[in-house]
Amino acid sequence: MHPHTRSTPRRGRRRIVGALSVALLCTAGVTALPAAARTPGPDPSDTPRTARTTGDAPRLPGGLAKTPPMGFNNWNSTHCRAEFNEEMVQGIADLFVAKGLKDAGYRYVNLDDCWALPARDAHGKLVPDPQRFPHGIKAVADYVHAKGLKFGIYTSAGTKTCSSVGFPGALGHESSDAQQFADWGVDYLKYDNCNNQGVDARQRYRTMRDALQATGRPIVYSICEWGENKPWEWASDVGHLWRTTGDIGDNWPSMLAILKQNLPLAPHAGPGHWNDPDMLEVGNGGMTDIEYRSHFSLWSMMSAPLLIGSDLRKASPATFEILDNKDVIALDQDALGKQATVHTSEAGRWTVVKQLANGDRAVALFNETDQPQRITTTATDIGLPRAAGYRLRDLWQHRDYHTAGTVSATVPAHGTTLYRVSADRHWASYPPSVETGTDRTPLVEAGAATVLRSTIGNLGRTPAKDVTVTLQGPQGWRIRATSAATARALPGGGRLTTTWRITAPPGTAPGARPLTLTAGYRAPGGQRITTTLPGTVQVVVPPPAGTAYAAELPWLTSANGWGSVEKNTSVGERAAGDGGPITIGGTRFDRGLGVHAPSEVSFYTGGRCTAFTAQVGIDDEVGDKGSAAFEVWADGERVAASATRTGADPATTLTAGLTGAETVRLVVTDGGDGVDYDHADWADARFSC
Repeated sequence: MHPHTRSTPRRGRRRIVGALSVALLCTAGVTALPAAARTPGPDPSDTPRTARTTGDAPRLPGGLAKTPPMGFNNWNSTHCRAEFNEEMVQGIADLFVAKGLKDAGYRYVNLDDCWALPARDAHGKLVPDPQRFPHGIKAVADYVHAKGLKFGIYTSAGTKTCSSVGFPGALGHESSDAQQFADWGVDYLKYDNCNNQGVDARQRYRTMRDALQATGRPIVYSICEWGENKPWEWASDVGHLWRTTGDIGDNWPSMLAILKQNLPLAPHAGPGHWNDPDMLEVGNGGMTDIEYRSHFSLWSMMSAPLLIGSDLRKASPATFEILDNKDVIALDQDALGKQATVHTSEAGRWTVVKQLANGDRAVALFNETDQPQRITTTATDIGLPRAAGYRLRDLWQHRDYHTAGTVSATVPAHGTTLYRVSADRHWASYPPSVETGTDRTPLVEAGAATVLRSTIGNLGRTPAKDVTVTLQGPQGWRIRATSAATARALPGGGRLTTTWRITAPPGTAPGARPLTLTAGYRAPGGQRITTTLPGTVQVVVPPPAGTAYAAELPWLTSANGWGSVEKNTSVGERAAGDGGPITIGGTRFDRGLGVHAPSEVSFYTGGRCTAFTAQVGIDDEVGDKGSAAFEVWADGERVAASATRTGADPATTLTAGLTGAETVRLVVTDGGDGVDYDHADWADARFSC
């Protein structure tokens, strides 16, 4: 749990550590640990080289976590709010059984912070909060166990947990707390990193490992030190999984940044020792269902623990559909335990490949960008032997096709197409794989027309017959094909391209609307196959002539590392409108955008603007902390960028030429050092149109 201003601290990120922690805790009347407890641990150079640099380091005994743990943790949906209680935990256990999640592999029902009282009892024991857990923790664990599930709990490797309330941590109490957990029937421990008093991380986490093993109870041990000390290099004989990043947020930039941090760590993961890029946000509402499918797909490809972070009592059918996708879960739980690796990555188009125990390959075609992208590879490129044909299973459509060797899809913005590919001598028994795609997300001004192109391509060896394609938009819109939308047959490698004219009725309000492309064809065996590609059309408003301030224009999209993008105030990290005056280097600005890295805000300029300018920097509210870099992108090309700015820097002017650009994106990155205190301001941001 990392420090942030004015906001409730978040799980799994440091707030108070080292010397600062001692000073603050002593001020609050908390006694610092004796010097013996602060003795530094072993020097990193003492660790055997293989343990530090390969995935073949020593393992924990006991055979736990042979596949990544699957279950639930309440933090992302409840934090420390009152709804985190005994009734909720029991309700989640009930739903695991009733909704089939237990059958899908979800086993652990885990508590996070705030389950205890702020003080230990007279015997130094932890005391469950009687308001939240009136029957105690053991009773809740017994309830969970009676469902055939397992139970998890949380504490921190420090004097206090990460909550601002200051619940007791386990530092100096490891043996007592571990035994108390074992007596309650705990099966899983998440061990955080807050208020650690500067004690060596390896020493702290090994001490709890030894305490857990001394209880004799098998307990999965989750190290949550945020990747600060590179636990993937030393913790394979300490814990069963380790966090590799800071906290995830329920937004696209956060998920994407964590993905990019965790992907390179594939060599360090395997049965009993997993990289943990943090819990799932699926269903919490900050991303679209397409983005949540990407989140779930990519976490499964990375052999990540799948810990549901949404309140299943309120979950939508779409959320359950994602979480219960057994085809995707099978990748995460594959016995080989190989984390996927990046095969290619270029211009936001990713091909990520996972080797499976039976010799198959899983392939994620991931589109990072905000436009549809065609992403392609081949069966032999991803490691399969040469064959006459291949079975191609679409893991979100739950359908089998065949391909002559090309593995390809036009992937929606922020989407992931997920295939399981195998060399199959019965390939001809499956229908040919037909790729369906569009060239972009159309932008439409009300009352005007725009053009969109769709393409249908046959990737198989056998023909696709009686091909039809339709495009459906909102009721009342005019959508018509201006070129052929049918074909008698598409041979292997054949393509059908159709041009569409889309007109929104006059007066249509700005915003995104659904747009669905549907392709139908007949396979050689006679069966009729229909595939759909969900998408959107965006109704836009042209900018006014003259000077147009960014805070006064509607944006196409916005995504923020923490909290909402703010107009004319700094970011507040949580609800909209909770920021303060925009101030950089002592200068206050009346207009602008307040964001938190990583962040993107996009605008429609429609070719009518010539330039953009802003005063950029880190808001004074974080002092001299924080760092970020500012970028301006026009139609997918970066046209301006600042050097990294810190909280100690004054505002600097950033200008960009925009002539002819249809869209503009304002991007803030974290400066390469994480997102602590990155309250970034686009002060006095304006377009010349």
